Amino acid sequence: MKAVVFLGDRELELMEFPDPTPGPDEVVLEIKASGMCGSDLHHYRAPKRDTLHIAGHEPCGVVVAVGDGVPEAQARVGDRVMDHHYHGCGVCKHCREGWSQLCVDGTIVFGSTGHGAHAKYMKVPAHTVVKLPDALSFKTGAAISCGTGTAYGALKRLDLAGDETIAIFGQGPVGLSATQLAKAMGARVIALDISSERRDLARKFGADEVVDPMANDVVEAIRELTHGEGAQKTLDCSSNPEARRAAVQSVRTWGTACFVGERGEVTFDVSNDLLRRQVTLVGSWTFSKNGQADCAEFIADRKIDVDALFTHEFTLDQAEDAYKLFDSQTTGKGVFLM
Repeated sequence: MKAVVFLGDRELELMEFPDPTPGPDEVVLEIKASGMCGSDLHHYRAPKRDTLHIAGHEPCGVVVAVGDGVPEAQARVGDRVMDHHYHGCGVCKHCREGWSQLCVDGTIVFGSTGHGAHAKYMKVPAHTVVKLPDALSFKTGAAISCGTGTAYGALKRLDLAGDETIAIFGQGPVGLSATQLAKAMGARVIALDISSERRDLARKFGADEVVDPMANDVVEAIRELTHGEGAQKTLDCSSNPEARRAAVQSVRTWGTACFVGERGEVTFDVSNDLLRRQVTLVGSWTFSKNGQADCAEFIADRKIDVDALFTHEFTLDQAEDAYKLFDSQTTGKGVFLM
């Protein structure tokens, strides 16, 4: 089978791999949709390296082969499934609670340190599959498998309520998902992004207000939109140091700020920005396996149009052009359809 491999320095290659066969406690998925996630760009842009894995950590497809020892209740041929794209020891307290990415013995991340989903087939431990509700498309399942699921996990960490205002920094695929989901939870959303294209997308996804950080004092703009107090909740999906600082500064006294964007640093005044305003700062890394299933159920029950996140669809043969475009960070979400 052909599969996309990131070589580093913004280069990739379609390489040939043998079709996988499942070992004990494993299943093989025929991938129907494999999403492109912002964190893919870290590996796409990274320096050249010797260890290469199939890219893609937003898998969604159909079970086509089942290894020995897999209970039917866990996976059967023909099941429509997503994948919780982490594999830990399976027995530590974090793994038992569905947080394999926090495994005390370390974890394999499919698409990064293990083979991912930018291919026709993907072999995974059976315990990592998550059933896809019949009402949801494979594209929506791919989004839930990281970007949209990450947004949902962050909003749950924030304990967002319907009578609150949330400012969401960055309207890439995760930020747009957060805007869409926060609206479905009943909240008022202020969306921020330096890209006019992404601000327009945020409006389409229900943002009540949009702010251009390049043309405004972000903290003052958010306070003006919240009776001078600031938002009850803020969420940074951008990883930008200035946006992270503004997310802390623009939350009101007793409010909560959450960082979900990966990597980078931030500097702020601990006393004036945090302590003396009783602000809570939390980090949120993706979601648990149970949280992924909850997110899918939430979306299915409320008929949320997650497919609208996808502005571009590609075949694997178009991977080079697809990532060049995605690297511009001006579009919505991209997906490979098999």
